Amino acid sequence: MLRGAMMPVLQRRRGVMGALSGLAAVALVRPAGASTERLEAAIRAFAGDAPVGAGRVRLEVPPLVENGNAVPLTVSVDSPMTPGDHVRRIAVFNERNPQPNVITALIGPRAGRAALSTRIRLSTSQRLVAVAEMSDGGFWSDSAQVVVTLAACVEG
Repeated sequence: MLRGAMMPVLQRRRGVMGALSGLAAVALVRPAGASTERLEAAIRAFAGDAPVGAGRVRLEVPPLVENGNAVPLTVSVDSPMTPGDHVRRIAVFNERNPQPNVITALIGPRAGRAALSTRIRLSTSQRLVAVAEMSDGGFWSDSAQVVVTLAACVEG
């Protein structure tokens, strides 16, 4: 009889423990301090007080990736790459990885074209932003949302 009376209590306890372990898993998957504010601060550190306009930059990344350990991305910038009009730097930033800076590439007019391709790690589904600094001091950007089904970069 005592066993029958204890069953509802045990079931509630298991439910609470399951909910707590689920919350702990979510806390471990999302890196501490990751936020849109950190993303914006990283972009400000790159561009300073200059306005960052949308356009001239094309960020290509799959919208859905199965494994966050090797996400392909390509950034290209519309520029003639002449001594008077060229791309100086290209940077890629992320919203939720432990570090908001993904890559910064220095480019000059002798590069021929302003483009880079690489693979990156993503901790979870998030927004990526590519920003290019032009030789005239202007900054242009593009962004993309990526859904990651198997996370990477979970070491805080």
